[in-house]
Amino acid sequence: MPVIVSMLRGVNVGGHNQIRMDALRDLYLSLGLGHAQTFIQSGNVICTTQARGLDRLAKRIEDAIERSFGFRCEVILRTAAELKDAVARNPFAARPGIDPAKLLVTFLGAEPDPEGRHKVLAMNAAPEELYMDGRQVYIYFANGLARPKLSWAQIGKIMKTPATARNWNTVRKLLEIAERLEAAV
Repeated sequence: MPVIVSMLRGVNVGGHNQIRMDALRDLYLSLGLGHAQTFIQSGNVICTTQARGLDRLAKRIEDAIERSFGFRCEVILRTAAELKDAVARNPFAARPGIDPAKLLVTFLGAEPDPEGRHKVLAMNAAPEELYMDGRQVYIYFANGLARPKLSWAQIGKIMKTPATARNWNTVRKLLEIAERLEAAV
């Protein structure tokens, strides 16, 4: 059974869109998603599915969240294989001295809008470094995330697709959980 990683955008941030992770896990199970488990409080769920068409599944999850919790949030899905590929394609992986806490991966809900992609790549992001690869944008915040010049939250808006970001440590942990679940089912 395929394993997917579900990442919710804007959940449990700044006291808004609050969802307890046990309630979120139960919601996924009620939708027929198997072995659902959460990781940290930011809306990450790793589970199995028989569903075909991840876009339709994301919409089903978004609808269920709205019905159950009273707000709508965007859901970005990746298969375990897609997440593994995203980790393998990290353009910063071979560079010494990269602090994983300062590296964000922005996961896009769809292929980026060509005009938006061009605008993002043309941004003067220094000292931040930005690389796009398919439906992922890798951003290294050399000076940290406290006062960045580049607003990672704007990337999805500019490219006209839903987006959510996770730091590198979280991405690696999500992949670890997904691979462990794949081995177990």
